[in-house]
Amino acid sequence: MGSLCLNYLPLPPPSSHSHSPSSSSVNYSNGNGHVSHVKLGGGVGGEGEGESLNLKPIVISGNPPTHVSAPGRRIVAVGDLHGDLDQTRCALEMAGVLSNDGQNLWTGGETVLVQLGDILDRGEDEIAILSLLRSLDIQAKAQGGAVFQVNGNHETMNVEGDFRYVDPGAFDECSNFLEYLDGYRDDWEEAFVNWIGVSTRWKEDHKMSQNYWGPWNLVKGPLWGQRPLMLEMRVFSDILGQRQKGVIARSILMRPGGKLACELARHSIVLKVNDWVFCHGGLLPHHVAYGIERLNREVSLWMRGLTETDDGPGIPFLATRGYDSVVWNRLYSRDSSEFEDYQINSILEETLEAVDARAMVVGHTPQTAGVNCKYNCSIWRIDVGMSGGVLNSRPEVLEIRDNKARVIKSKRSTFSELQAVDYT
Repeated sequence: MGSLCLNYLPLPPPSSHSHSPSSSSVNYSNGNGHVSHVKLGGGVGGEGEGESLNLKPIVISGNPPTHVSAPGRRIVAVGDLHGDLDQTRCALEMAGVLSNDGQNLWTGGETVLVQLGDILDRGEDEIAILSLLRSLDIQAKAQGGAVFQVNGNHETMNVEGDFRYVDPGAFDECSNFLEYLDGYRDDWEEAFVNWIGVSTRWKEDHKMSQNYWGPWNLVKGPLWGQRPLMLEMRVFSDILGQRQKGVIARSILMRPGGKLACELARHSIVLKVNDWVFCHGGLLPHHVAYGIERLNREVSLWMRGLTETDDGPGIPFLATRGYDSVVWNRLYSRDSSEFEDYQINSILEETLEAVDARAMVVGHTPQTAGVNCKYNCSIWRIDVGMSGGVLNSRPEVLEIRDNKARVIKSKRSTFSELQAVDYT
């Protein structure tokens, strides 16, 4: 497979000739909050900048989104981010959807961006990344594009209260974010979108404060072990107090019905865009038989705390629990024997036929060889472990045009050169 080297960052967006904002409308099917269709208007080409694509509007079905019709759009898929804001920016700049001037501007025109989940855990800038993606979605819709996310296993784990993989800095971000929200009262939307613009300053202020560094400096100091026991106990108490504050803040934000849990509830477990299906782990025939819109709705309701039972919100097992659930499944991403490949290919074909899709795109399992496809490219594995908390590998993204896919990757750590592998 040949390759093409494209110099200078970022890649030109496919519809950079289209700058005029487009209209959007939302249609509700009934009064119970279930959205049946959302239409996002197509872009209009700028005068003198080439022929307009005159693309039809994007049509979104389901709440959260399940089926998306995006005629003629370029689709870009980005894998697991795990709290690494710098790597996230690099990936989005490579994809041609984020400005490289630090202004957090959408540059993708009518592009559709899909992020494959696992934004949470292993890194310290989780909320900032969520805020950035929400900001980009608002800007993209004004240009005839869109940004979608699917939730991964680390999103569902955190809503369950499983904080085993949370970075210490992420607990601090939760504390900072909860304090920051006080200044916005009930204006969640504005507060959440604006967080990406102020999160770095909050983090720096927090690290420079005496309350943050004092206890750690004492622990690491040369006199440790030579002070009175009560002083040493007080130092540890301060440290534990800071961490306890972060855990409490995270619990408040992430519990079913919490602010961040409700934000995650806006996103799907399974998303179909045109002829491509996107999910974090992998879709199986019995998931499709159960109903992907039903799965999405049940997970969303659980995250919003609206499926109360005697024991609390019911956790949708088929989507979020077990080795073969949608967010945990590794069937299509792990190493397998030739005989297993035959069986897996058969399962994949059955799944794609059931959901009427050409191919599936998944994350979840880091691919040390980079983004790749298997089974006649009917499955694409795009988690490259780019986060510093995972493999710290160079970002790669998948680009889909006219039902053909290619990988965009950096050749150098400076991202000054990009390599776009030919479409398959």
